[in-house]
Amino acid sequence: MVVAYAHPVENHPGPRTAAFFDLDKTVIAKSSTLAFGRSFYHGGLINRRAVLRTAYAQFVYLVGGADHDQMEGMRKYLSDLCRGWNVQQVKEIVAETLHDLIDPIIYDEAASLIEEHHAAGRDVVIVSASGSEVVEPIGEMLGADHVVATRMVVEDGAYNGEIEHYVYGPEKAEAIARLAETEGYDLRRCYAYSDSATDLPMLECVGHPYAVNPDRALRKEAVARDWPVLTFSRPVRLKQRIQSLPMPPRPLLAAAAIGAAAATAGLVWLTARRKRPVGLT
Repeated sequence: MVVAYAHPVENHPGPRTAAFFDLDKTVIAKSSTLAFGRSFYHGGLINRRAVLRTAYAQFVYLVGGADHDQMEGMRKYLSDLCRGWNVQQVKEIVAETLHDLIDPIIYDEAASLIEEHHAAGRDVVIVSASGSEVVEPIGEMLGADHVVATRMVVEDGAYNGEIEHYVYGPEKAEAIARLAETEGYDLRRCYAYSDSATDLPMLECVGHPYAVNPDRALRKEAVARDWPVLTFSRPVRLKQRIQSLPMPPRPLLAAAAIGAAAATAGLVWLTARRKRPVGLT
């Protein structure tokens, strides 16, 4: 079933439940990591070439998404590129630009859905392969109860080029299972939303999976499994659409080690797309 966002969220009494949301192209209209490319350029962390590659990667991502090989390549490039970056500098850059860059690209439909789940008594959890330093403040903007995201290793105030915990593919489902055990969620009554076939394990682990703006592979799976397909198409500033969502003060905003992916993802997708036509996933 393919529908625009208009489905009711039922309120089930009983055990605790949650709604798990992927972030990029599900809650926000772009890649959260790529969105910071220009900010890191102005901060001196990446060069002009990386900015151009970031812009290209953002376009390719919006048109065709990223498959498993590209996501794995992103992890490797991320590890190499961010090695030695000063954590405090990255924090300051992200804190200064987060609301300007992310607030305008949050889907109105996603924000409304988050509200509905909260009204039904469910926790809202953002689960993303992007870095926790970016995803956590976005989660605060949205009023999320928990955030599960990738973590980078820090030594002596700088990123050492290693990833402590990469929340991608099957690891998303494993992280959800661990959180469900801790919080007492009944996964059979929980919801999950994603745009990518790489998140099939996440969607399969709940009783109510939804494909949102799905890539071609996920759309095929959703049709075969009779999962609902939602279309989110209205990015809007939170302050313009609703005043009830909590907006944390700037001092509470965390920073972005994973912002390195703004450039690394560009390198990954640029390389991958040179080998295949744009739009294939």
